[in-house]
Amino acid sequence: MNAHLKGLLLTTLGVLFVVPDSLFVRLIEAEPLVVAFWRGITAGVFILVGVLAFMPRGSTRAALSTGWPGVIYIVLMGSTAPGFVLAVTQTSVANVVFIFASMPVFAALFGKVFLGEGISKRMVLTMLGVFAGLAIIAYGSGENEIASWKGDIWAVIVCASYAGALTAVRQLKDVSMIPAIPVAYIGAGLVVLPFVSPWVPVAAQWHLFALHGAFIAVATCFLTLGPRYISSAEVSLLILLESVLAPLLVWAVVGEDPGRWAIVGGAVVIGALVVSNMVALRRRR
Repeated sequence: MNAHLKGLLLTTLGVLFVVPDSLFVRLIEAEPLVVAFWRGITAGVFILVGVLAFMPRGSTRAALSTGWPGVIYIVLMGSTAPGFVLAVTQTSVANVVFIFASMPVFAALFGKVFLGEGISKRMVLTMLGVFAGLAIIAYGSGENEIASWKGDIWAVIVCASYAGALTAVRQLKDVSMIPAIPVAYIGAGLVVLPFVSPWVPVAAQWHLFALHGAFIAVATCFLTLGPRYISSAEVSLLILLESVLAPLLVWAVVGEDPGRWAIVGGAVVIGALVVSNMVALRRRR
């Protein structure tokens, strides 16, 4: 298997494992911060076991000795654990994943501001299309009883945090940051712990908490490894699968209607990103 095919396979598997994330949040009957606590702790522990079992000695020390880029990566990745749960519990799943689809735009902006990278005319046009779609989604949140602008704001914060973490890790291409992820996730859980009583809901729903953590652990590892072997345009196109599949899965299992404005706005966001990345791929060839 060549490197490009390996990257496509790992990234696709990562996306497929992250698709049920929002469904688990819907199915688990507990306070949002309780779900966030167990999401961070279980995913962090699963990844930690994998690091200890399969990664070479010294990999954890290398990941934790990366200076400020590593610290920024850990803090931002840790913040996404409770942020995602708060987003999904306060707005529709469709709104959340469609907003997440705009991550390449935030990454381009951060690359410009912090790394001095240029923004092409193609990306400027993409940003205009994406922001138009986000505006439509925000408008629809006022007309859909499931959706809320509070959850939309959390989704934007999480999206920006992921993009910031990816921007930071781009300065660390020679170091695998997988050993830093348990620090981020478990750390996030410990930060949440003083504000919750997480033990009561576990007895009857331990299988959901465990599966939730396992899916996130696998998805995070694959989505950390896969993009190292393929272009950013290919990564962006594959990640759009979540925006399509996650609302369909939640609709099929719990009957959540995303609302017409979320669909229209999401179509604008995805359409802008698909066209942009197809143009980028054609230029590469």
